[in-house]
Amino acid sequence: VLINSGSRHEAKYLSGISHFLEKLAFSSTAQFGSKDEILLTLEKHGGICDCQASRDTIMYAVSADAKGLDTVVNLLADVALQPRLSDEEIEMTRMAIRFELEDLNMRPDPEPLLTEMIHAAAYRDNTVGLNRFCPAENTDKIDREVLHSYLRNYYTPDRMVLAGVGIEHERLVECAKKHLLGAEPVWGSGQTKDVDRSVAQYTGGIVKVEKDMSDVSLGPTPIPELTHIMIGLESCSFLEEDFIPFAVLNMMMGGGGSFSAGGPGKGMFTRLYLNVLNRHHWMYNATSYHHSYEDTGLLCIHASADPKQVREMVEIITREFILMAGAVGEVELERAKTQLKSMLMMNLESRPVIFEDVGRQVLATNTRKLPHELCALISQVKSTDIKRVVTKMLHKKPAVAALGDLTDLPTYEHIQAALSSKDGRLPRMYRLFR
Repeated sequence: VLINSGSRHEAKYLSGISHFLEKLAFSSTAQFGSKDEILLTLEKHGGICDCQASRDTIMYAVSADAKGLDTVVNLLADVALQPRLSDEEIEMTRMAIRFELEDLNMRPDPEPLLTEMIHAAAYRDNTVGLNRFCPAENTDKIDREVLHSYLRNYYTPDRMVLAGVGIEHERLVECAKKHLLGAEPVWGSGQTKDVDRSVAQYTGGIVKVEKDMSDVSLGPTPIPELTHIMIGLESCSFLEEDFIPFAVLNMMMGGGGSFSAGGPGKGMFTRLYLNVLNRHHWMYNATSYHHSYEDTGLLCIHASADPKQVREMVEIITREFILMAGAVGEVELERAKTQLKSMLMMNLESRPVIFEDVGRQVLATNTRKLPHELCALISQVKSTDIKRVVTKMLHKKPAVAALGDLTDLPTYEHIQAALSSKDGRLPRMYRLFR
């Protein structure tokens, strides 16, 4: 079951509700007395369960033997619409979230933290810019009443999709009618009052966190102290035609860490490898990411290096952004398109991925584009399309996230000036004394 509900909808609520719901999933319900009972029921059909919340969707998923379809749909309906949310479960969730927040700040890989920061910078205080993790000060404020009030507004039939893979459509429809149609949720089915329909407003901006990164590694081989920078620009939503050229562009930029093992398909010919990691041995990471939602998107590059080389690292990344609008080689473009198609096809060999793909597409568009249709669209991308989407993107204000020792970080205005210049260089600074 996929539900159109996530941290982006928490504007009128306490931030962190989706994080709580994700952790509370598959706990006791009207029919099942505890999590153990749910797991035992699933075990009879060789099943496993999982819940994942993102910025715009929450997904309750079960994989089990097809013979157990009726049991599984009944269980999913119960978990989504009839959770008990006992005081004990909520208290356990508070502890789990506090632990996760501590862990997040101590991890050597700052990826999740940077992703939060770049979203907060790009969409300041609105929709996808709202925090996906529950802020520490809200853990004690979220209780059953707060959760019910949120669920009443967002867990409604028009926002839900039941998706299945490896099962006949008619059988799934029968089960949905039996267990989900007209089901009365535990919080009642009153009128929804507070549904947030706001569209993402891209603001651009900078979020900086000065942090001592010298003690993140606990092992015997110390990880060098690094400063992490992420620079992003608004791309487009996955409903727009330009989404495909942006996906090709993201593939073309590629990149990775300096420890990535090479080999076919690892993107060793992508721009961030050829122009950045191969030329500047002191850079530990340069990776391109594309986040896309139904009303906006964000293309960003994450880079990390020694704190003393932050300024140079930022300039290398801003230059790469400017070069995106330049000439795109035919071989380079074909390689990126082929890589994107092969990645799509390889991912869609796994059933959980197909299920998520079907669910998310139907939730957002009421239809599903099949893999061969997507491959045909990828094949049609020309170098002029790349140039067009990049030129449009470079007219926006940048979003910047910076984590670590930021002594030498250029100002936001300088980064913005570099991205508006012809060569992507930072304005020169003359230091008379230091």
